[in-house]
Amino acid sequence: MTVALMFKLLLSGLGISLLAYFLICIALVIAQNRLIFQPSKIVANTPQTMGIEYQEVWIGVRTWQGKTERLHAWWLPGKKEDGLVLLHLHGNGGNMSYNLNTLATYHELGFSVLSIDYRGYGRSEGNFPTEAEVYRDAQGAWDYLVKTKGILPRNIFLYGHSLGGAIAIDLAIRQPQVAGVIADNTFTSMRAMVDYLPLYRFFPADLLLRERFDSLGKLRLLRSPLLLIHGANDRTVPPSMGEVLYKQATVLKKLVIVPFGSHNDLITVDGETYTRAVTDFIVSVRKHQRQELLMSD
Repeated sequence: MTVALMFKLLLSGLGISLLAYFLICIALVIAQNRLIFQPSKIVANTPQTMGIEYQEVWIGVRTWQGKTERLHAWWLPGKKEDGLVLLHLHGNGGNMSYNLNTLATYHELGFSVLSIDYRGYGRSEGNFPTEAEVYRDAQGAWDYLVKTKGILPRNIFLYGHSLGGAIAIDLAIRQPQVAGVIADNTFTSMRAMVDYLPLYRFFPADLLLRERFDSLGKLRLLRSPLLLIHGANDRTVPPSMGEVLYKQATVLKKLVIVPFGSHNDLITVDGETYTRAVTDFIVSVRKHQRQELLMSD
C-alpha cells in the first residue's frame, strides 16, 4: 500500500467520522426532548389501589396554535380542614400512576392533592412534550386550582420530583404567592446534567441544548419558601446538586439529605425522616406567613 493511498483512506475515514458526528449533533437538537421525556400511556393503577377516594379531572390547556388540549388529573380530597393543597408534578418517566406512594403519603399528611399528567403522558391529550409545554401544563393546573376550585394561593404547595422539581420552581417564580415548593431529588439544570452524564460530554452542549430546565439560574427570582429533599445515594441526580440549589436560594429554605435514599425511594427507605421534613416545613411556612401578615398590617 502506497503512502498516497494510506493518506487518501485516512482522509476518507476522517470525513465519514466528521459527517457522522455532525449528523448526531443534528439529531440531538431535533430529538432531544425524546431523550429527556420518557412518557408512558399505560395507567395501570389509580389512587383507589391505595384505598384513597379520588375524582377524575380534565383540565383544558391552550396550545400556541389556539387549540385546547386536555390534561388528565386526579383530585384527592384531603382529610383535614386546614385547606392545604398539594399540586403534584411528577418526573420525566412513566406517568402519575407511577407515583401512588407519594400521593398517598401527602394525602395522609392532610393535603388535598391534585396530580396531573403532562400532555403526552398517560391519558392526557397532546403530542410529545417539550419544556415550554410542560410549563404551560403546570400553569393550567394552577389556574384550575385557583380559578375553578377557588383555592387561595397561600394554601397551595408545589411538589416536584426530579424534572418535576424544575417545573415546580418555574411555576413558583410565575406565581410568587404560592405557599412553598417541595423539590424531591431535583437537579440544578439540564446543562449540568449533560456534564454529569459521560455520554454527552463529547458534544457542544451549549450550542445544542434547547431544553434547559435551568432551576439554578432562576432561583434568584424565587420568592417562595423552598424545601429540598435528596437521597444520599442518588446516582441519577447527585445530592451535590441539591446542595448547590440550597446555597443559591435566598428564601426561607431547608435541605434534607435522606441517608441511603436513592432517586425514587426516599419515602420507602426512610418515610419517618421524609414526613418529618415535610411537616416541619409546613410549620415553618405557616409561621412565615403569619409574620408577613403582621408586618403588612
